Order: sequence, then structure tokens, then C-alpha cells
Amino acid sequence: MRKGILLIVFTIIMTATLTAQDRGEDKLGSWGMLFTSNQISEKLSIHAEAQYRTYEFGTNFNQLLLRTALNYHISENAMVSFGYGYITTDTDFEEFDGEKNVTENRLYEQFVLKNSLGNFKFSHRYRLEQRFINRPFSENTTEHRARYFLRVTYPLNDTWFLTAYDEIFINLQNDFFGQNRLYGAVGYNFNKNVSTQVGYLKNDFSVDTYDRFQVALFIKTDLRKKKG
Repeated sequence: MRKGILLIVFTIIMTATLTAQDRGEDKLGSWGMLFTSNQISEKLSIHAEAQYRTYEFGTNFNQLLLRTALNYHISENAMVSFGYGYITTDTDFEEFDGEKNVTENRLYEQFVLKNSLGNFKFSHRYRLEQRFINRPFSENTTEHRARYFLRVTYPLNDTWFLTAYDEIFINLQNDFFGQNRLYGAVGYNFNKNVSTQVGYLKNDFSVDTYDRFQVALFIKTDLRKKKG
């Protein structure tokens, strides 16, 4: 009887371990990201971004995210946006012949508020998302989600800075908790319009935790016509 119980416990542990490995939890993945902000008038700008995410460092495709938005700048420290995103996701760490990705068309609305405390700069982002998801071999679904993002940045000098953020995802249907992202990075300003960040992200889901190395490039442009 005791041997039977031990065998069952051992089988459960091994199954859970193999399942975690199949999802790639024990691998350091990577995110390569490009963000652009393009001013088109005094109050309006266009956001555009691309993110390429992998289960392992630079290999094993996980997700491609393309997103854009129209921003209205209420003031220097407040902005509202309406945007669209297209996302294609390989949901399985293992590679299979003939596997198909999950695709998603996403609408979102957000409000961003900035403030400072001494040398610390804070950014608060409140976002609502309407997600239209197409899962192969399953019915399409529409899901709704809320996100809150808090970033703090500390300048070391005119070019180098430290930055960190935490973002929580809340599902507005079943399974209230979606995920939480905790991030820290070192940043460098090439000039007032171009900067980069190299950092680490811990992405916690209800059952999985992933570690991700991140490299991001940020570019600002001014598309307004110059007088004279």
C-alpha cells in the first residue's frame, strides 16, 4: 500500500515537472522591442511598436506583437490613447509539425499620467482591452482585460538612467488574475529622441513563471511641418 502511494506521488511530481519543462519555464527567453512616438500636431501623436518574443534566448518563437495608437496629449503629464494591436502566438514551447498559432485582434483604450518626486519620475498607465481571439481547432472568443502599469525612472546623469516597472493584468471575466510583470533595466539616452534599455522581466501567471531578457529601442520623431 505504501509503495503504491509513493508511486502515485512520484508520478504526479514527474508529470508536473515535465509539464513545466514543456512550457519552457526553466529557459531564459528574450524580448526584442521597438517603440516609436511620432508627433503630428501640438496635441496629437501616433504610437507604433513591434515586439518579437522567444521562449529561449533568441530562438524558439513565442509571440509577435504589432501595436499602434492615436494619442491625445491633454497636457505635458497626461495623455489618452485609442489603439489597435495584432498578435500571433505559439502557445506551446515544444515544436510540432503543422502547428498553428493563436491570432488576436485587439482594441484598447488607455490613460497615462506622469509625475515626479525629487529625481524620481513616475508613469501610471491605465488600460482597457477588448481581445478578439482566434484559436485553431477551437471556437473564437472575445475577452476583456484591465491593466495597471507603474514605472519609476531615476537618472544617473544626462545619458544613463535606471528604470523599473510593475504591471498587473486583471481579467474581466473568469479567472480574475491574469498575470503580473516585474521589470528592471539600465537605460541609455543617445540623444533627446533616441534611447535604449537592457533589462530583465519576471512574468508571473497563475500557474507559470517566465524569465525574459529584454532589449528595447525608443525613437521619437516630429512630423509637424516646420515654419519657414
